[in-house]
Amino acid sequence: MSQIALPLEWPADPRDEEFLVTPSNARAAHLVEHWGAWPVMTALLTGPRKSGRSLLARIFASKSGGTIIDDAEKRPEAELFHAWNQAQAERKPLLIVADAAPPEWRIRLPDLRSRLGASPVAEIGAPDDELMRALLERQFHRRGLDARPDLIDWLVARIERSHIAVMRTVDALDQEVLERRKRLSIPLARTTLAEAALIPPPPMDPA
Repeated sequence: MSQIALPLEWPADPRDEEFLVTPSNARAAHLVEHWGAWPVMTALLTGPRKSGRSLLARIFASKSGGTIIDDAEKRPEAELFHAWNQAQAERKPLLIVADAAPPEWRIRLPDLRSRLGASPVAEIGAPDDELMRALLERQFHRRGLDARPDLIDWLVARIERSHIAVMRTVDALDQEVLERRKRLSIPLARTTLAEAALIPPPPMDPA
Protein backbone atom coordinates (compact mmCIF):
# COMPACT_ATOMS: atom_id res chain seq x y z
CA MET A 1 0.00 0.00 0.00
CA SER A 2 1.33 3.42 -0.89
CA GLN A 3 0.74 6.17 1.60
CA ILE A 4 2.75 9.34 2.03
CA ALA A 5 2.80 12.24 4.40
CA LEU A 6 1.78 15.60 3.03
CA PRO A 7 3.55 16.17 -0.14
CA LEU A 8 7.09 14.95 -0.50
CA GLU A 9 8.63 18.32 -1.30
CA TRP A 10 7.43 19.81 1.98
CA PRO A 11 9.91 19.73 4.89
CA ALA A 12 9.43 16.77 7.20
CA ASP A 13 7.23 17.49 10.18
CA PRO A 14 5.82 14.94 12.63
CA ARG A 15 2.35 16.43 12.22
CA ASP A 16 2.43 15.75 8.48
CA GLU A 17 2.48 12.02 9.10
CA GLU A 18 -1.03 12.21 10.47
CA PHE A 19 -2.51 13.27 7.13
CA LEU A 20 -2.49 10.34 4.73
CA VAL A 21 -2.68 11.22 1.05
CA THR A 22 -4.51 8.92 -1.38
CA PRO A 23 -6.45 9.67 -4.60
CA SER A 24 -9.55 10.63 -2.57
CA ASN A 25 -7.83 13.66 -1.05
CA ALA A 26 -4.75 14.19 -3.23
CA ARG A 27 -6.25 17.07 -5.22
CA ALA A 28 -7.18 18.89 -2.03
CA ALA A 29 -3.68 18.38 -0.60
CA HIS A 30 -2.11 19.58 -3.86
CA LEU A 31 -4.20 22.76 -4.00
CA VAL A 32 -3.51 23.60 -0.37
CA GLU A 33 0.20 22.96 -0.83
CA HIS A 34 0.44 25.21 -3.89
CA TRP A 35 -1.14 28.27 -2.31
CA GLY A 36 1.20 30.53 -4.26
CA ALA A 37 -0.68 29.59 -7.44
CA TRP A 38 -4.14 30.54 -6.15
CA PRO A 39 -5.85 33.16 -8.34
CA VAL A 40 -6.75 35.05 -5.16
CA MET A 41 -5.23 34.89 -1.68
CA THR A 42 -8.11 32.85 -0.27
CA ALA A 43 -9.21 29.26 -0.82
CA LEU A 44 -11.91 27.02 0.61
CA LEU A 45 -11.16 23.60 2.10
CA THR A 46 -14.25 21.40 2.31
CA GLY A 47 -14.90 17.85 3.38
CA PRO A 48 -16.76 15.65 5.82
CA ARG A 49 -16.22 15.83 9.56
CA LYS A 50 -13.26 13.79 10.86
CA SER A 51 -11.72 13.80 7.37
CA GLY A 52 -8.52 15.51 8.52
CA ARG A 53 -9.53 18.86 7.06
CA SER A 54 -8.62 20.81 10.22
CA LEU A 55 -5.25 19.06 10.40
CA LEU A 56 -4.58 19.85 6.76
CA ALA A 57 -5.48 23.49 7.45
CA ARG A 58 -3.07 23.65 10.40
CA ILE A 59 -0.29 22.17 8.27
CA PHE A 60 -1.07 24.80 5.63
CA ALA A 61 -0.80 27.60 8.20
CA SER A 62 2.49 26.22 9.51
CA LYS A 63 4.04 25.93 6.06
CA SER A 64 2.67 29.08 4.44
CA GLY A 65 2.49 31.51 7.36
CA GLY A 66 -1.13 32.06 6.39
CA THR A 67 -4.26 32.05 8.48
CA ILE A 68 -7.22 29.70 8.73
CA ILE A 69 -10.87 30.03 9.65
CA ASP A 70 -12.32 26.68 10.72
CA ASP A 71 -16.04 25.80 10.89
CA ALA A 72 -16.68 28.85 8.74
CA GLU A 73 -20.44 28.23 8.50
CA LYS A 74 -20.69 29.11 12.19
CA ARG A 75 -18.89 32.44 11.83
CA PRO A 76 -20.58 35.78 11.09
CA GLU A 77 -20.62 36.48 7.38
CA ALA A 78 -19.30 40.00 7.93
CA GLU A 79 -16.25 38.52 9.68
CA LEU A 80 -15.56 36.23 6.72
CA PHE A 81 -16.04 39.12 4.28
CA HIS A 82 -13.49 41.29 6.09
CA ALA A 83 -11.04 38.39 6.46
CA TRP A 84 -11.23 37.72 2.70
CA ASN A 85 -10.54 41.38 1.93
CA GLN A 86 -7.72 41.56 4.46
CA ALA A 87 -6.01 38.54 2.95
CA GLN A 88 -5.95 40.26 -0.45
CA ALA A 89 -4.75 43.55 0.97
CA GLU A 90 -1.95 42.00 3.02
CA ARG A 91 -1.09 39.31 0.43
CA LYS A 92 -1.31 36.74 3.22
CA PRO A 93 -3.03 33.47 2.27
CA LEU A 94 -6.27 32.56 4.01
CA LEU A 95 -7.82 29.09 4.10
CA ILE A 96 -11.51 28.89 4.96
CA VAL A 97 -12.63 25.46 6.20
CA ALA A 98 -16.27 24.45 5.81
CA ASP A 99 -18.49 21.43 5.32
CA ALA A 100 -19.29 22.42 1.74
CA ALA A 101 -18.75 25.23 -0.73
CA PRO A 102 -21.47 27.59 -1.99
CA PRO A 103 -24.17 27.11 -3.18
CA GLU A 104 -24.53 24.16 -0.75
CA TRP A 105 -23.32 26.52 1.94
CA ARG A 106 -26.04 29.16 1.76
CA ILE A 107 -24.64 32.67 2.10
CA ARG A 108 -26.88 35.69 2.44
CA LEU A 109 -24.29 38.44 1.95
CA PRO A 110 -23.94 38.97 -1.83
CA ASP A 111 -20.43 40.46 -1.60
CA LEU A 112 -19.18 37.49 0.40
CA ARG A 113 -20.89 35.06 -1.95
CA SER A 114 -19.16 36.59 -4.97
CA ARG A 115 -15.76 36.59 -3.28
CA LEU A 116 -16.01 32.95 -2.24
CA GLY A 117 -17.18 32.14 -5.75
CA ALA A 118 -13.87 33.51 -7.03
CA SER A 119 -11.85 31.42 -4.58
CA PRO A 120 -10.49 27.97 -5.47
CA VAL A 121 -11.98 25.00 -3.61
CA ALA A 122 -10.01 22.08 -2.21
CA GLU A 123 -12.47 19.24 -1.58
CA ILE A 124 -11.71 16.16 0.48
CA GLY A 125 -13.87 13.36 -0.85
CA ALA A 126 -15.15 10.17 0.75
CA PRO A 127 -12.22 7.86 1.52
CA ASP A 128 -11.22 5.38 -1.16
CA ASP A 129 -10.20 1.77 -0.45
CA GLU A 130 -6.57 2.74 0.07
CA LEU A 131 -7.40 5.40 2.61
CA MET A 132 -9.99 3.23 4.37
CA ARG A 133 -7.32 0.56 4.89
CA ALA A 134 -4.78 3.11 6.09
CA LEU A 135 -7.24 4.70 8.51
CA LEU A 136 -8.34 1.35 9.94
CA GLU A 137 -4.74 0.20 10.34
CA ARG A 138 -3.78 3.43 12.09
CA GLN A 139 -6.76 3.36 14.46
CA PHE A 140 -6.25 -0.29 15.37
CA HIS A 141 -2.54 0.36 15.94
CA ARG A 142 -3.31 3.29 18.25
CA ARG A 143 -5.56 1.03 20.35
CA GLY A 144 -2.95 -1.71 20.47
CA LEU A 145 -5.24 -4.10 18.59
CA ASP A 146 -3.85 -6.78 16.28
CA ALA A 147 -5.96 -6.49 13.14
CA ARG A 148 -4.92 -8.96 10.46
CA PRO A 149 -4.99 -7.94 6.77
CA ASP A 150 -7.92 -10.26 6.03
CA LEU A 151 -10.00 -8.49 8.71
CA ILE A 152 -9.06 -5.07 7.31
CA ASP A 153 -10.11 -6.17 3.81
CA TRP A 154 -13.37 -7.59 5.19
CA LEU A 155 -14.17 -4.31 6.95
CA VAL A 156 -13.33 -2.15 3.93
CA ALA A 157 -15.81 -4.15 1.85
CA ARG A 158 -18.65 -3.79 4.35
CA ILE A 159 -18.62 -0.65 6.49
CA GLU A 160 -19.87 2.73 5.32
CA ARG A 161 -17.28 4.60 3.27
CA SER A 162 -16.70 7.50 5.64
CA HIS A 163 -14.13 8.70 8.14
CA ILE A 164 -16.67 8.65 10.97
CA ALA A 165 -17.64 5.05 10.18
CA VAL A 166 -14.00 4.01 10.55
CA MET A 167 -13.81 5.55 14.01
CA ARG A 168 -17.13 4.06 15.13
CA THR A 169 -16.11 0.64 13.83
CA VAL A 170 -12.82 0.63 15.72
CA ASP A 171 -14.54 1.98 18.86
CA ALA A 172 -17.09 -0.85 18.78
CA LEU A 173 -14.50 -3.57 18.20
CA ASP A 174 -12.15 -2.15 20.83
CA GLN A 175 -14.92 -2.18 23.43
CA GLU A 176 -15.95 -5.73 22.48
CA VAL A 177 -12.40 -7.03 22.73
CA LEU A 178 -11.94 -5.41 26.14
CA GLU A 179 -15.24 -6.71 27.52
CA ARG A 180 -15.05 -10.26 26.16
CA ARG A 181 -11.26 -10.58 26.28
CA LYS A 182 -11.26 -12.12 22.81
CA ARG A 183 -8.96 -11.60 19.87
CA LEU A 184 -10.09 -9.67 16.83
CA SER A 185 -11.54 -11.88 14.12
CA ILE A 186 -14.00 -11.70 11.26
CA PRO A 187 -16.70 -13.65 13.18
CA LEU A 188 -16.32 -11.29 16.16
CA ALA A 189 -16.49 -8.26 13.85
CA ARG A 190 -19.54 -9.64 12.01
CA THR A 191 -21.52 -10.08 15.23
CA THR A 192 -20.35 -6.89 16.93
CA LEU A 193 -20.86 -4.57 13.99
CA ALA A 194 -24.24 -6.03 13.06
CA GLU A 195 -25.46 -5.48 16.63
CA ALA A 196 -24.15 -1.91 16.49
CA ALA A 197 -25.91 -1.37 13.12
CA LEU A 198 -22.57 -0.57 11.47
CA ILE A 199 -23.06 -3.33 8.88
CA PRO A 200 -26.24 -5.03 7.67
CA PRO A 201 -27.39 -7.95 9.83
CA PRO A 202 -26.74 -11.46 8.49
CA PRO A 203 -29.61 -12.98 6.50
CA MET A 204 -32.09 -15.04 8.46
CA ASP A 205 -32.08 -18.80 7.93
CA PRO A 206 -35.26 -19.98 6.17
CA ALA A 207 -37.72 -21.64 8.51
